[in-house]
Parts: sequence; C-alpha cells; structure tokens
Amino acid sequence: MRKAGLSRKTNETDIKLSLAVDGSGVSELETDVPFLNHMLNLFTKHGQFDLSVQARGDIDIDDHHTVEDIGICLGQAFREALGDKKGIKRYANVFIPMDEALAQVVIDISNRPHFEYRATYPSQQVGSFSTELVHEFLWKFALEARITLHVIVHYGSNTHHMIEAVFKALGRALDEATLIDPRVKGVPSTKGVL
Repeated sequence: MRKAGLSRKTNETDIKLSLAVDGSGVSELETDVPFLNHMLNLFTKHGQFDLSVQARGDIDIDDHHTVEDIGICLGQAFREALGDKKGIKRYANVFIPMDEALAQVVIDISNRPHFEYRATYPSQQVGSFSTELVHEFLWKFALEARITLHVIVHYGSNTHHMIEAVFKALGRALDEATLIDPRVKGVPSTKGVL
C-alpha cells in the first residue's frame, strides 16, 4: 500500500498528516479551518484516499498559515507515497459539475512542479474562509508534490459550489493519475524516470 506520514511544526502551525493513496475514502480531519475540513473531506472521498490531518495554527491572525502548511504537507505526503512512480497512469483530466458550477483539473505527475489557475469567484469569502487561500493551498500542494497542476473553473455563480467542484475534481484526477496500469512497464516516461 502506498502511504506516507509526516509532521511539520513551526512557530505558526503544528501539523500531523498521514495519507494512503490506495485507500477507501476515509478522512479524519481536525483543523482550525472548518471550510478546509469540508473540502479535504470531499477530496478524500472522491479520490478514494485515506487521509488523517491534525492541524493547529495561528488562526487568530488568519487562516493563511494553516491552509498553506497543510497544502505543503499533503504535497510532500503524496510525493513520498508514490515513491518511484512505476506503473502509474501519470496523466488525468477530470471535469466535475456541482450544480451550476463546472471545474476542470488536469494533472501530470511529472516531477516538474507547475501550477496554472483560472478561477474568478463571485465572492471573496465563504463564511470566514478567504477564497484566495484556494490558490495558496493548490500552489503549495503542486510544488511539494512536484506535479503539473492546471485548475480551471469554467463557470458558476455560487462560490462554495465552485470551490467544492475544484476539490472533488482534484481528488478524482489524482486518483486516476496515480492508478497502476498493468500495461505500463517501469515509469511512463521516455526519460526512464519521473
């Protein structure tokens, strides 16, 4: 089973995270950011991962450090859990509708971190959560996982629905890209490494 666990403690956050790529969609989430808990739960369920996160941060300032550091830890866990990446499908392109919203996530597990983000939300907040933190989370995740990640929100009128579609699509795309394909011998790259 492909899995990883890690801890990250700074003056701003204290995080313990464990991930099983070949899971069953079970999450145990205890963070100080309720909206992120909701999004990570969706991500885990639709990606069929098992994810445990315990995170405390300086939310008296704002949610930024906690969200950013969870993205860092989740990316590092994915990279570690995938190991040499032998046999994976590598690529995925997933569209997810959430009522009136439509999001697309395209992934290359490339060992070349890159992030493209096309999303304009109707509101800057969902409850107390700042929508700019979606970008922060995804960028840090892509950087630490060393993947190419393109996220496009094609349309929508409800900010919550739009972000929810992104996290569901991210889970589904990562699930597809990390699946072992029995036809793939070694790593899916003409370079011989990923």
